[in-house]
Amino acid sequence: MERSLSLHITQDRNFAMWRCFRSTCGWAGRVFPESSAAYSEVTNNWMTVDSLGLEPLGDKLIAYFGERMISEKTLWRNAVMQLSGNQSVIALTYRQNGRLVGCKYRSMGKRFWQEKGTEKILYGLDDIQEANEIIIVEGEVDKLSVEEAGFCNCVSVPGGAPQKVSAKELPSLDKDTAYHYLWNCKEYLDKASRIILATDGDSPGQALAEELARRLGKERCWRVSWPKKEDSSCFKDANEVLKNLGADALREVIENAELYEVNSSIQEI
Repeated sequence: MERSLSLHITQDRNFAMWRCFRSTCGWAGRVFPESSAAYSEVTNNWMTVDSLGLEPLGDKLIAYFGERMISEKTLWRNAVMQLSGNQSVIALTYRQNGRLVGCKYRSMGKRFWQEKGTEKILYGLDDIQEANEIIIVEGEVDKLSVEEAGFCNCVSVPGGAPQKVSAKELPSLDKDTAYHYLWNCKEYLDKASRIILATDGDSPGQALAEELARRLGKERCWRVSWPKKEDSSCFKDANEVLKNLGADALREVIENAELYEVNSSIQEI
């Protein structure tokens, strides 16, 4: 009678996923209707803070985030850590239902890499479990920045943005490898009636917004427009706005997001 197995099947029956949360098991997997077999994995040892060699942030990295207007409270709530004994490597922990399921590392020189076995999910997933409105950003630091503006219902994509919008039709779910993180979080995203896309303002960021909107449904997507600087160029992302204009200005920008134009798209190359 132990309720350790979590199973989710989408209403359109196009995707199913499962995971056993028993500490001695860890069986998980997913399947698509077009697939001849399910993809599954068995993890006998949970990923833990100790197994990854993580520790609380030291003064150096706390100061680093402080310069970016990210508070210790926000860092603590999002379980941002560092590699043990190395105050030059940030550890951005990915969690689902409170359990550590992955880790992305970022050096002071802005080099990124992931822990082997990191699951493809959105960063901050537990913050949108029951959210009717969701904000999606392009980087983990932007997710932390949006929280400083008062929004916890925010997640970040785990990887970078595409250079351009694909001219092809959307692939089937099992072949949509670049966006598996969306389908792995479909149970959460399906609950949202309004999704605010706050990706970067550069060309790749705009392409990412279009690719996300194509998959999530443009009719429920809103798009953030980053404010202009004095030289008429625009701020790039949430953290730039937070650093230069403050939390209230960032909140106002998000609140003023505009409905995504259903019949428009970024020029395909």
